[in-house]
Amino acid sequence: MKKKVALACTICGTRNYSTNKNMVTVPDRLELKKFCKNCNTQTIHRETK
Repeated sequence: MKKKVALACTICGTRNYSTNKNMVTVPDRLELKKFCKNCNTQTIHRETK
């Protein structure tokens, strides 16, 4: 089962990205390194509720 999740920057907190996540294979919170437009750098983005 897939679920749509939003990814937020860990530095500034803005929600920049959204993606789909497979709840069976990845039950924990998703963390990806993405480019943040506000910080103007690559930062870690975590899954939000």
